[in-house]
Amino acid sequence: MEWTITLHEDEQYAEVVTKGIADKDGSLAMVKAIATALRATTTRRVLIDHTHISEVSGEIVDIYYRPDELYKIGVDRSIMVAEVVKSEHREFFDFLETVYVNKGYSFSVFDDKEAAVKWLLEAGRKGSYSIEK
Repeated sequence: MEWTITLHEDEQYAEVVTKGIADKDGSLAMVKAIATALRATTTRRVLIDHTHISEVSGEIVDIYYRPDELYKIGVDRSIMVAEVVKSEHREFFDFLETVYVNKGYSFSVFDDKEAAVKWLLEAGRKGSYSIEK
């Protein structure tokens, strides 16, 4: 999987656009790159646009243990993540969302980029959030 990271300093969020095949190794490498980029800023909000990925692969057990892996590499639970996905990948990412939320991460999946950005910006200002999809 390939990605680009853009920091939106005025709105205080990072935008990650991915393409290719989303798999375990690629997504972990992406998370490490995001964590590194965020360490140099005060940004705690991330928009990940997965609408250009062609395929998602992975085992259920890998998804279940993903939050533990993030914790081990230093991803703070104060980081908020909104992911925009294609409808054909929605089931996979909905399960990922459930796992992250159950482990204490602020994580939400959207079909629409505008709704995802709105959630990130409003939730970040309030310090808490609700999900309206």
